[in-house]
Amino acid sequence: MTSLIESVRNATGDTLFDYAVSPLVKILVLLFLMLLPLIAYLTLAERRILGFMQARLGPNRVGPWGLLQPIADVAKLLVKADSIPLRAVKWAFVLAPCLVVGPAIIIFSVIPLGPPASETGGLSWFITDINTGLLFVVATATIGVYGLIIGGWSSNNKFSLMGGLRSAAQMISYEVPQGLALVGPVLLAGTLSMVGIVEAQKSDGWWYVFPQIIGFFLYMVAGIAETNRNPFDLPEAESELVAGFHTEYSGMRFALFFLGEYANMIVISAVATTLFLGGWLRPFPSVEALAFLDVVPGVIWFTLKVFVFLFVYIWFRGTFPRYRFDQLMDLGWKWMIPVALGNLALTALVKLLV
Repeated sequence: MTSLIESVRNATGDTLFDYAVSPLVKILVLLFLMLLPLIAYLTLAERRILGFMQARLGPNRVGPWGLLQPIADVAKLLVKADSIPLRAVKWAFVLAPCLVVGPAIIIFSVIPLGPPASETGGLSWFITDINTGLLFVVATATIGVYGLIIGGWSSNNKFSLMGGLRSAAQMISYEVPQGLALVGPVLLAGTLSMVGIVEAQKSDGWWYVFPQIIGFFLYMVAGIAETNRNPFDLPEAESELVAGFHTEYSGMRFALFFLGEYANMIVISAVATTLFLGGWLRPFPSVEALAFLDVVPGVIWFTLKVFVFLFVYIWFRGTFPRYRFDQLMDLGWKWMIPVALGNLALTALVKLLV
């Protein structure tokens, strides 16, 4: 692999390779060989796991053990009629799904799936590392809110509009404690770089989930609310709003909303893994007795941690009932934001004194 990389670098030149060829190849590999297949089979895993939780089998007919079910689902969505309501605002109706899925995919450009090239011998497991990586993640993630609001408003449907308004209130409310929870690891690491935060956990000898257990809990609860998943799925409450903000969507536009939801789940899991669980680091990186775990590549550790978070998402969906909307707002404003501010003040005080 290293010799192949060097031969391509020599053929294209250092500048062209570093700023065009290498990022483009990583983007294509990440999108088509990792992210899209993962999202497709995450839907199958969710349906199968929920089936076992509810004492049934789940989809198992298409292909051996149902493994071709995601391909059948994609084919079905591709051939379904893609209709636009007569009184819809067409340009906004078309733009909304793109605003949901686009930012979620862009965020992966700064998430490190593994160690940098200096540790792997020429191959880095991320597209780019910028010194404001976490700020880029938070800023880009907020754009997805506009997609849900525009989708609900542009459909000219009262159920869609109600779902869009609920989504706006919910996501804006929970962005506040989520952002405050992320400041704790930044204070401990002293950098906004995603790679730098993982390297800081390595040099400190522990994952930041231990000193920041409150921030970790707040981030995960807010992350579930941000992705509109149970028990915070009020914007798409089927028993009240049909399908919420995407009631009028069908075909590939509905598939894009679906893709955006699962991509955001992976984003939340990947950011939590990077900031709180040491990213690609093995468990307890400072314990020499566990050094034999270093034979497992960092990207495998990162993937396993992300899968644990995704399983928790599915577990919650099969376990908890939906909140009422007033309970949702009370939890965010009366409990999570004050606790997040207290955690931030305590972290800053300990950092200053210790």
